Amino acid sequence: MTGSAFEQALAAIATAVNEELAKLMPMVEGPEGRVVEAMRYAALDGGKRFRAFLVCGGADVLAMPRTQSLRVAAAVEMVHAYSLVHDDLPAMDNDDLRRGRPTVHRKFDEATAILAGDALLTRAFEVVADPATHPHADIRCSLVSEMARAAGAAGMVGGQMIDLRAAALGLDAQGLERLQALKTGCLIAFSAAAGAILAGNPTAQAKLAAFGADLGLAFQVGDDILDVEGSAADVGKATHKDEAAGKATFVSRLGLEGARNLANQLVSRAKNHLDGLGTGAELLKAAAEFAVNRRS
Repeated sequence: MTGSAFEQALAAIATAVNEELAKLMPMVEGPEGRVVEAMRYAALDGGKRFRAFLVCGGADVLAMPRTQSLRVAAAVEMVHAYSLVHDDLPAMDNDDLRRGRPTVHRKFDEATAILAGDALLTRAFEVVADPATHPHADIRCSLVSEMARAAGAAGMVGGQMIDLRAAALGLDAQGLERLQALKTGCLIAFSAAAGAILAGNPTAQAKLAAFGADLGLAFQVGDDILDVEGSAADVGKATHKDEAAGKATFVSRLGLEGARNLANQLVSRAKNHLDGLGTGAELLKAAAEFAVNRRS
């Protein structure tokens, strides 16, 4: 699998997911239209759509219809967008820039940003629970349950809580791994496994979830490296913020070389989980390489 082939596949899924998101969040008339405008601003602002790619890539391995996987991918991107909107708020990370544009609370206002995040999260579950996503209620219930676990206090929200207290907790490398496994890894693991949930294939689900868990951690290590080595123009947000804030990162705990070594180990382990899933998994293996070699 060449890098260009992966990038083309990533771009194609990003385009398809953007179209799906636009359909699922049409503009509305009336004063409530402002929150929908903010939702669309947050969710349709581009980005790599890496999580969406994992949903569709995992589903493709198991020959599931794109009509189904694109809806789940769009829902995952709504959850991801909600988390970014709230993370950027002054009470959290207090960021002014996201993907090269003003953050939602800067473009609109804090109250609208909070409501837009809330609405994105609830719309995501509405989409997954709709029979258009899958005809069988038990499959839809599994998707709702697993996505809720990934997004809630046992996943992304719990990780953010630890992150807010990280300086006081004095996290070591093991504590930092747990933080990021929750904050970043859980939603990426769900994304990777979602196609197998759609297929009702628990064996593939276990393999893809394990792949996603290691991949999610590798992705975060790559983020920490980018915060040190990347430029704001490439990354689309302020860099060197973690260092300035004294936040625990894989680079601060392990050094640049140590962080790179950990990322490479995680990528190798992630790809091993895909053994037995056939040649269709080659794109997912390329995604693992992308997670640590990207420049934005």
